[in-house]
Amino acid sequence: MHGVRPEVFVAASIMLLGYFAARWVSRVVGRWLSKLHMEPPVRLLLLRLVRAVVLLLFLLIALTNLEVKLLPLIAGLGVAGAGVAFAMQGILGNLFAGLTIIFTRPFRVGEYVSMVGVEGRVEAIELFSTLLSHPDRSTVVVPNRKIVGEILHNYGKIRQLDVVASVSYDTNLDAAAAAIKAVLDKNPRVLRTRPHGVCIGAGGLFHKLCGEAVVPVMDYVEAVGNINKALVEEFAARNISMPFPQCEVRLLNEPPAEPTTPNL
Repeated sequence: MHGVRPEVFVAASIMLLGYFAARWVSRVVGRWLSKLHMEPPVRLLLLRLVRAVVLLLFLLIALTNLEVKLLPLIAGLGVAGAGVAFAMQGILGNLFAGLTIIFTRPFRVGEYVSMVGVEGRVEAIELFSTLLSHPDRSTVVVPNRKIVGEILHNYGKIRQLDVVASVSYDTNLDAAAAAIKAVLDKNPRVLRTRPHGVCIGAGGLFHKLCGEAVVPVMDYVEAVGNINKALVEEFAARNISMPFPQCEVRLLNEPPAEPTTPNL
């Protein structure tokens, strides 16, 4: 029974040593990157690259010890890599788009965004996809290649809330504006750090008042319902009438009335 060749034993020892060296270098680099306050996906990507580079160096040393000719091997890997890249265009497109998002940072985890027809709070930015939590508590997975190059609306962590109310023409506009402002002042979800105001416009048969306020993204849905309910109650308490939808029809050219014949 033949024993194991010394070159194979040495190569295996080199790879084992490379494994532990990659883990050690990864921990050292990880502690250093944690002080830079980098985004988690960026830190994870750099740690994986460092680990891969260390393992690749030890692999080259092990192959050299086995007297493997690296030039033909590298050429063969290049041809195979081109074929794999052609077959995985979609996956590689998501990967490069993910790297673009991670390094350019058009949005961050925790911000509320609207893009490619969907919206939600960013929960995770991964190499191949971005995860959003929708206001209806569902999860939206968006491929990264669908994001790069498209129009993106980043709300951040706050969002403007528009309140629209209609009042009749004989309403005291100052009183109506004061009612809207009072509702916004009383709502605990409206941020006091941002001033909110009321504007007045004209409708067809009524005046239209618009109130603007800023609320945290996570409170937006509940704030809309609470403010609309409180506004109806505040208008009722101040005797401010809100016009109901109506339609008025006028006949400009009425047909002449037909003569009636007396009953015999």
